[in-house]
Amino acid sequence: MPSRALLEISVETLDAAMAAMRGGADRVELCQNLAAGGVTPTAAMMRAARRQIAIPIFAMIRPRAGDFCYSPAELEQMKRQIELARKARMDGVVFGILTRSGGVDIKRSAQLVELAKPLPVTFHRAFDERDGRRQSEWLNRLEDVISTGATRLLTSGGRRTAEEGCPRIARLVSQASDRITLLPAGAIRQENLASIAKKTRAREFHSGLSKLRTSRRKNHEFEAGVRELARVLEEIAREVAGTADRRQPEEERMPSLPRSARR
Repeated sequence: MPSRALLEISVETLDAAMAAMRGGADRVELCQNLAAGGVTPTAAMMRAARRQIAIPIFAMIRPRAGDFCYSPAELEQMKRQIELARKARMDGVVFGILTRSGGVDIKRSAQLVELAKPLPVTFHRAFDERDGRRQSEWLNRLEDVISTGATRLLTSGGRRTAEEGCPRIARLVSQASDRITLLPAGAIRQENLASIAKKTRAREFHSGLSKLRTSRRKNHEFEAGVRELARVLEEIAREVAGTADRRQPEEERMPSLPRSARR
């Protein structure tokens, strides 16, 4: 059976990170202030997470909430935050930089991608900020992200939710091929994950389960929510395996006879 698609969960506390791991997440995106879209976690938080979390951790690199056009001073701050993430033994970093006109800032993003090496970089949903209406605009925007050297792109397809953005995400997945990994994101939950997965054909998915992370006492609910998302992806993997088996010629599936039976 093919392995299921990867599940990444965004978290802003150590308790939530541990709940995500117990629930079956494959990776966590570590942030602070998720209500504002997430900003860089403290060095102490990154170190504490590394000590207790066995799955990969990608750290958000975002010096402030608000837009994604950063001053020279803020860019230097991001560089220092990347170094802190490396020293804390994070497995990857997540950021996105835009120009004043709203385009992907290829030059400055590429500088940070180079600085982050060997850590992989996810270009986050700054990608979705521009209201491009033509398909070609989004495909060109994808090419800009690829040219930065980022290895993943987090996107809702420029819509409010991944569910609404499915058609565009599917086109982006097709265009990207194996040059960059697309992570659908935006209000992904148990009820819509299967549909999004089948429509987009993505191999990694991102969820924050925002309605389940409102208080510490709800960590068990958060863990259960993560477990349900993982279960959906496992069911899809089983369906894919079953379809592949049905397509396989019958003679290829038949067990070979022992030598004594062939005489």
